Amino acid sequence: MKTTFRIFRYLLNYKKEVLLNVSFNLLYVFFSLFSFVMIIPFVSVLFGILQAPATCPDFALSKDVIIDFIAYHLNYYKQTQGVVTCLLYISCAYLVFAFFAALCRYLGMYFLSPIRNGVVGDLRNDIYHKITILPLSFFSSQRKGDLISRMTSDLADIEWSVLSCLQMLVKDPFMVIVFLVALLIASAKLVLFVLITLPIAMFLISKVGSSLKRNSIKGQQQMGMLTSKTEEALGAMRTIKSYNAESVLMDKYNEQNNFFTHIMTKVYRRKELAAPITEIFSILTLIIIVLFGGMMVIKGEINPSILIGFTVLFARIVAPLQSITTAYYNLQKAEAAAKRIYSILDAQEVVMEKEDAIIMPKLCDKIIFDNVSFSYDDNNVVLQDINLVVSKGETVAIVGHSGAGKTTLIDLLPRFADPTQGKITIDGLNIKEFNINSLRTSIGLVTQESTLFNDSVFGNIAFGNEKATMTDVQTAATIANAHEFICKLDRGYYTNIGDRGLNLSGGQRQRICIARAVLNNPDILLLDEATSALDTESEYLVRESLNRAMQGRTTFIIAHRLSTVMYADRIIVLDGGKIVEQGNHKQLMNDSIIYASLVKLQML
Repeated sequence: MKTTFRIFRYLLNYKKEVLLNVSFNLLYVFFSLFSFVMIIPFVSVLFGILQAPATCPDFALSKDVIIDFIAYHLNYYKQTQGVVTCLLYISCAYLVFAFFAALCRYLGMYFLSPIRNGVVGDLRNDIYHKITILPLSFFSSQRKGDLISRMTSDLADIEWSVLSCLQMLVKDPFMVIVFLVALLIASAKLVLFVLITLPIAMFLISKVGSSLKRNSIKGQQQMGMLTSKTEEALGAMRTIKSYNAESVLMDKYNEQNNFFTHIMTKVYRRKELAAPITEIFSILTLIIIVLFGGMMVIKGEINPSILIGFTVLFARIVAPLQSITTAYYNLQKAEAAAKRIYSILDAQEVVMEKEDAIIMPKLCDKIIFDNVSFSYDDNNVVLQDINLVVSKGETVAIVGHSGAGKTTLIDLLPRFADPTQGKITIDGLNIKEFNINSLRTSIGLVTQESTLFNDSVFGNIAFGNEKATMTDVQTAATIANAHEFICKLDRGYYTNIGDRGLNLSGGQRQRICIARAVLNNPDILLLDEATSALDTESEYLVRESLNRAMQGRTTFIIAHRLSTVMYADRIIVLDGGKIVEQGNHKQLMNDSIIYASLVKLQML
């Protein structure tokens, strides 16, 4: 359970609340102990079985002295004020202790609430932050739905399985220890009989706990799979319906859901074994106490009231023992969720920023790819020995077959990933020297997919730039050829465009993305298939927007539609991760093989 216990480090953010929680829990244990100890003098007075000394002994922390001290005063009140008055005093004392015990228990829970919710909130913040800073390569091997499941269902498991146990982990073990010490003081011999059954119970509990942990891991993984399937279905509903695939997907989902249900049934069945196992062994121990304690009373080894008090105190331990067992099972169940959460939090940040990173200045001269290679692993080389010099203001198009490494090449510039060999320099400085935020602010990116958020037009264009004014946004929209259609929307720039911008057409969405890319007036513009998903009319409008946006900027264009790259200053042809051809359109049509064949295929 090492991974689960790592979560407790977050408690350091709530030292004050933890201290108050622990303090009130300890007070609750002491008041509970005294309230139940009051049963001994109550029974003694009621049945007259406690022999009182003739004189009042000097008070000392000794079992015999304390018993004689209580016995003397109880006998005194009994003789002077009567049995009923004496019992009334004892009852009042019991009520006072019970009241303070209940108050301290509530205050303990009161200060636990901000701890429990705060730790979950901190975990959620850390996971979200980690997801936003991890390199893109991390997500290529992850299911989006599974990541969502870790931030939702796994965190919920942490909250209910771990943080709900905090009260048990503080209060109940301490209560068992304190009450056990009280039992030892009452009769060490009887405590020995209590410990006989303990190893057997612990063995059974650990066996069930191991099984619970294994099934919980399977359950969490399957929950991630179900969430991923749901997320995929929601994003592809049109395709599902067009191919009449509802029943096929439903059958697959049912199969996985039934498997998940089967696993979780096992988990909850084993989890519910905690209380019965503890209860059976507690009753067995109680029977042993009554049998052997009764014989000790008959032999005169202990006072009958001590046996009654011992039995009552032991019965009071049963509930916290059950809670400790339940907490143990919950921690075993939570280990699976904790491991899945920390697989994100412990993921390596491949792209690291130097401590003394500098702010990237304006691009003045050129960008150089110096012998750059990139691979995800030794067997998956994506780029190899890329040598490329791009001057300020130049437009460079990158073409090639699918999988040639075009997108990976431009992803290296904003450091979505770093080269495995070689370096990229801007005006002679390695891009690793720059502050990552300043580097990316100097680069505008427009991709094939129009990534928009459920926000207003203004919010989407100004995304990532909190200082942007309406004038800045409108200027960017004008450059992107979007200002006119935005003004015609119901609320203009304050119109909400819906989930992923579905209230707009494809061309309108792409032009908003272009406006967002040019808002910060970047020196470098990266266009990755920016017009490939559009119809002819929308493509014309977006291309016009791009031409405006490219003016005065160093631009890298990736496009399968070669009509969009014909007028680039230079065209780079990638094949198998290498630059095999380069030149302008006219040169390549005369001298190249790959580019010319691509153009002819598209014309055909």
